[in-house]
Amino acid sequence: MTSVGDIWSSATWPPGWDVRHVTETSSTNSDLLDAVSAGTAGPRTVLATDHQTAGRGRLDRRWDAPPATNLLVSIALGPVPEVAAEATHRVALAALGAVRRVVDPASGCAVGLKWPNDLLLDGRKLAGILAQRSATHDVVVVGLGLNVAWAPDGAARLRDAAGTADVSPPAVLEALLGELDSISSSPIAAAYRADLLTIGRQVRVELPAGRAALHGRAVDVDDRGRLVVDDTTGRRHVLDVGDVVHVRAG
Repeated sequence: MTSVGDIWSSATWPPGWDVRHVTETSSTNSDLLDAVSAGTAGPRTVLATDHQTAGRGRLDRRWDAPPATNLLVSIALGPVPEVAAEATHRVALAALGAVRRVVDPASGCAVGLKWPNDLLLDGRKLAGILAQRSATHDVVVVGLGLNVAWAPDGAARLRDAAGTADVSPPAVLEALLGELDSISSSPIAAAYRADLLTIGRQVRVELPAGRAALHGRAVDVDDRGRLVVDDTTGRRHVLDVGDVVHVRAG
């Protein structure tokens, strides 16, 4: 049987990527940001782990998965784009492309994005993304947690829709990096909108700092990646941050 270490060491990465792997860490984002600050990592450095003990998602929610089941990775990108959200949108679109490579058409499963950067598989969360900007360098670190072989209750896992395709975490990462290279210099605003399942949906948006949730209809994403929501009174809101729930009709 191939060990976890062998799986990672035998992977073939697209040219120009510095992919590093550790068995366990508290947070790949924190570790990679520290390496950027120390000058031992830079743009196109990637840090993956089998187990993350202090992973978190948006609004400081804890994120965890059993060891060696899912893709837990952080990617350093630079320079930081003028519209900071573009970095996470590129990683989200690359992850979506990688997922589409392995989803079996016979499964009938649909994939798309939920604002700002979640991947959905048949309406259930498949992956989440969190970006943190370096305080010392012109670099942003984008962390991704993608459910490959395990998912919490109510979420999706890629293995269930992949048929006979290779869905090991290194294989998914290899495809993701290839997709990221293919869109590295392309305008992505239109592609992001096209794959965003949130537009046109009734939504509930959980907001930070104890603010009341916003209920309404998502009508657009502006050129800065902000979600535009018309609330139930007709008032328009433009949101930089929030956790969106797609509300089922009826």
